[in-house]
Amino acid sequence: MKVRIEDTCTSCGLCVDTCPDVFEMGDDMAQVQVDEVPAEFEDVVQQAADECPVEAIIIE
Repeated sequence: MKVRIEDTCTSCGLCVDTCPDVFEMGDDMAQVQVDEVPAEFEDVVQQAADECPVEAIIIE
């Protein structure tokens, strides 16, 4: 699974709180720390995407 964050991110930090092993806060918005999401984090990354208030997390 691959994941990316669109520039509609509001830096609320929900994704970082949900899965700090994959997401981190950058200067202006959240960022993805990995090229490929490890299998053990796929469910929690999906949860972060589902709960993102502006739907900025895109799973590919």
